[in-house]
Parts: sequence; C-alpha cells; structure tokens
Amino acid sequence: MEFHPLALGGAFSIELSPHTDERGAFTRLMCMNELLSIGHSQNFAQVNHSLTRSSGTVRGMHFQNPPRAEVKVVTCLSGKVFDVIVDLRKDSPTFLRWLGLELSEDNRRMIYIPAGFAHGFQALVDNCGLLYFHTDFYAPEAEGGIRYDDEVVEIAWPLRVSHVSPRDLSFERIQTTSFHGISL
Repeated sequence: MEFHPLALGGAFSIELSPHTDERGAFTRLMCMNELLSIGHSQNFAQVNHSLTRSSGTVRGMHFQNPPRAEVKVVTCLSGKVFDVIVDLRKDSPTFLRWLGLELSEDNRRMIYIPAGFAHGFQALVDNCGLLYFHTDFYAPEAEGGIRYDDEVVEIAWPLRVSHVSPRDLSFERIQTTSFHGISL
C-alpha cells in the first residue's frame, strides 16, 4: 500500500500493488501495520458493499456526527466511479472544500477519508461495486448529509446526474441551515 496525501488534510489516495502471475492477481486491501504510517490506529468495525446499477447515479453526501464520526476507506471492486469527499471540519483550513478522484476496478485505487468528511460518489458506468471499511458501526441517530448539488460546495459531477435517492434529496442545503461544521 502506498499512501499519497490529498489536498484536503488527513485524506489519502492509496495505491495498491497487486501480486500477479499466470493464475491472476492477489491484492491486500487492508493492513493495520501500514495504516499506522499515516497515523491511523483505530480498528475497523464494519465492512459494507454497495452496487449501483446505472451510470450517472449519485450516492451521497453522507457522514456520521460525533461521537459516532468515522474514518472510511473506500475502493471500487467493479466498474468506475467519481468518488468525492467534502471537508466538514469547522476549524479546518479546507472547510467546505471538496475533492474528487476516480476509483475503478482497473486502477485499484482506494481513498482514506478522515472523520469529519462527507462522502459520496457518481457511477461513471453501469454496475459499480464499492467496498467500504468503517471505524464505527452505522448509527441512524448520528447520520447526516449534505446535498449532492449544494451551491456552497459546488461539486462538479462529471456526468449529468440521473438518479438520486429520496433520502439524499431530503438533505438540506448548507446556506439554508444552521450548519457550521463538525467539531471532532
């Protein structure tokens, strides 16, 4: 695993180096010893998988509020997505800035998302499968979200947005709420 710092503090792109031979490939997706090198010491509590059937679909932008704020590590097992994070840490110099990168089955890239970030993605092709590692259990009472099309954040999705869940459409816009960021 090679860790590359991203422009939003504490976030990393993780490049995987699969071992390949005539049989195929073997890739280590998680190694706590290697995560220690970037200061990560929490255990992972939950692993989730999502399947997104249609290109253009947006899932997000989700987060959990403290004290259930979580670190996520996300990779794309099938297909290709534009993965997006938004810094919601109120005391961060990059507060409300977003960053997007392509995750795909071909590039074998992962993203390390610190606590205090919203996360979402857009499927760039049909049938995208993502694997998520979480440092806390899903807690409905702690869940939060911001609109995928919030005018304050202005995420530039690469495709026309074709599908968004009713739940994700129900998130309020930042400028119309009392949202002042997350204190960790």
